[in-house]
Amino acid sequence: MKETVILKTEYMTLAQLLKELDVISSGGQAKGYLQENTVFVNGEIENRRGRKLYAGTMIEIPEIGTFFMAEKGKEDASE
Repeated sequence: MKETVILKTEYMTLAQLLKELDVISSGGQAKGYLQENTVFVNGEIENRRGRKLYAGTMIEIPEIGTFFMAEKGKEDASE
């Protein structure tokens, strides 16, 4: 099931997303999390915590879920 994440700014970093989703408790944990776990951004493995996620980006975190980045007011873009 896809879950939509609404951007409050132009983009969000992967570390910010992991923190917002409560996958990690602080931004400093992102590097370790990404070294030990597989995260896909638009179908490709991503290990950079600073990766910018713009509207239209799809993020898959196995065993956590699939997330679609959307602009405020365009929540139905993933449909």
